[in-house]
Amino acid sequence: MQNEQFIWETHGVHTGTGNDPIKHGIDDIEAIVEKAISLKHPGITFIIHTPRLTKFRYRSEENTNVKFIRGSEAYQNYEQKIADLRAKYGAKINIRYGIELEWLGNKLGLQWNRSKVLQVPDADFVIGSVHFSNEGIPYDGSKEEANELLKIRGTLENYWAAYFEELIEMVSYSAKMIHVVGHLDLPKLNVEFPESFSDLDNEDNIVCDRLRVLLEIISENNLALDLNLAGLKKGCGIFPNLQILKRAKRLKIPIAIGTDTHKADEYGKYFVESIEFAKKAGYFQYVSFARGIPQIRSFNHEIDDDEKYNALNLSIEILNRRFSICDSGRIPRFSFGGKYSSFTAQYDGATNLGTLSAIRIRREKKSIMIGSELPKTAQENKISNDFSILSKHYDEPGVLSILFNTLASECINVKTAFLNSAGKDGIAEAFLTISGDEKSIQNAIEFTKGTGKNRFISIEYGKNLVAPAAKKSKYYLLEMDGVKLPVPISKQMILAVIKNKPGVLLILLSALASRKINIIDLQLGERSNRGLVALSVEGDFTVIDDLLRKLGEQYYEISHFELAGL
Repeated sequence: MQNEQFIWETHGVHTGTGNDPIKHGIDDIEAIVEKAISLKHPGITFIIHTPRLTKFRYRSEENTNVKFIRGSEAYQNYEQKIADLRAKYGAKINIRYGIELEWLGNKLGLQWNRSKVLQVPDADFVIGSVHFSNEGIPYDGSKEEANELLKIRGTLENYWAAYFEELIEMVSYSAKMIHVVGHLDLPKLNVEFPESFSDLDNEDNIVCDRLRVLLEIISENNLALDLNLAGLKKGCGIFPNLQILKRAKRLKIPIAIGTDTHKADEYGKYFVESIEFAKKAGYFQYVSFARGIPQIRSFNHEIDDDEKYNALNLSIEILNRRFSICDSGRIPRFSFGGKYSSFTAQYDGATNLGTLSAIRIRREKKSIMIGSELPKTAQENKISNDFSILSKHYDEPGVLSILFNTLASECINVKTAFLNSAGKDGIAEAFLTISGDEKSIQNAIEFTKGTGKNRFISIEYGKNLVAPAAKKSKYYLLEMDGVKLPVPISKQMILAVIKNKPGVLLILLSALASRKINIIDLQLGERSNRGLVALSVEGDFTVIDDLLRKLGEQYYEISHFELAGL
């Protein structure tokens, strides 16, 4: 049960700029981690500004008479600093980190930003923010700078409309690079909203029009909105204001909360205020990010809810791992059953799965279903009417590939497969349904026995064999794209969609065996000419990742991941 005064931040603690003439953020980040641990916080989040093009400078930077790119050296060392923190404190606290991507325009600035994102490839999230106008004048600088920009633009309406237009441009060009849109009404730090902004939903003016378009684009791109608490200490209120936040809620835009901390004594402040403010707008949840994957968080901290949210976030993580990195930060659609049914009312468009305690989530044409229990048909031994093979063998790397190898050599297609990893006796069981003529099947079995005589305890084949029940687990992957694959979820997994032909799965099994990668659990299902595969494996992640790049065109989709949620 987490501390009720705690929020899993996104726009969290800004790391410092080191030896720069102008200081920004906190250099002694170890002290902040130790403070978080002393407060019994389960996690802490760091963030850093991306360096800017030299034309975008604050007046305070220009006044030093030193030409420097603020934070450039600190940015280059950022990931290593986080790695050092995790090595030292990782057993005591969850440390996450991201970047605040400075929008610098859609020409050179766009390429500059792409390079900065690639400099911190393993960041948990990216926030896109507009701090500087197209005129090169900052929105969050001094009052004098704000008045200079206001004079150029002529009116408050033009000032704000141009700012929202710059945000529209940023989201349009950067949606695949970012997860969150930062402090949406930042200019209120130095200038007032125009009087014409009194009714966002109904007023017909350029400011309201641009902001409505901006919110719609954020919603369409399934990005989160930064509920930023920095304005509380600066006297202008939370970013964004309540009127904007209520419209964001109606557009189903998720919120990511952050204190935007720049000084050590600010850490941990305003968590309670953020919850109260979000609830006024109708929010009862928020999102945080881990390795680019959104995690849904509740404002309620009951132990039972924590377990349900863990399962929900695990399902989101598994599905999003099937998408490219730039598409992995999106929240999918849901169906809920059993003990998760209470979520149905909380998500617009969610449907019910019945009594099975499971969560099905979907995006585009892909879906997965996970659960904390197996359907009754998978909990008990059952008789198969298909021609089947039941193997008992030693649980060692490469043993299963011997069986698949001999089956492929006789043109026997494996339609479905189920592997139960070893218990205390070191014996694993594999149950396969197959297609092919009986003589070829018999030949393959004999060749398997001869080739792997010291590794196989027994091999049975025929009809009406009894399939073993699945082993116990906290969570199961029950389905993939609607095909039943009841396999225990483990830390490191591979999901694949393959051509359903003899020898295709053998390619993957042989590749893993060549590097002594052990398969803990395996499920193969079929739909027409496609096979769907789920494997739990143990071994060097980088080695496995390299193997999977070489499998060939008969592998239509392959995903390999380690789960942060386990």
